[in-house]
Amino acid sequence: MPLLFSYGTLQQEAVQIATFGRRLRGEADALVGFEQSPFEITDPAFVASSGKAVHAIVRYTGDDRSRVSGTVLEVTDDELRKADRYEPAGYTRIAATLASGKKAWVYADARAL
Repeated sequence: MPLLFSYGTLQQEAVQIATFGRRLRGEADALVGFEQSPFEITDPAFVASSGKAVHAIVRYTGDDRSRVSGTVLEVTDDELRKADRYEPAGYTRIAATLASGKKAWVYADARAL
């Protein structure tokens, strides 16, 4: 079963139910070698559904001291595709290693890759 690391809205139960049709199982973890910054969403539908235009996004720093807290979620392959459709322009899914040593997908800043 794939793992998906969330540091933002996908941690919210209401977003999980709307996106996946269920509440996901997850546990606290951290993304190593990344830093978080604000990112302005330009998709009006996403802004309307989330209630805000500025969301968090992560960028790779390569510095193991840089950490982003969040939740590692267990998803199915189909749910991973749903997450791809959920994320707005500017985010891209990449593989990363978490502080726990688990390998997970994470949505990062597409401009910084």
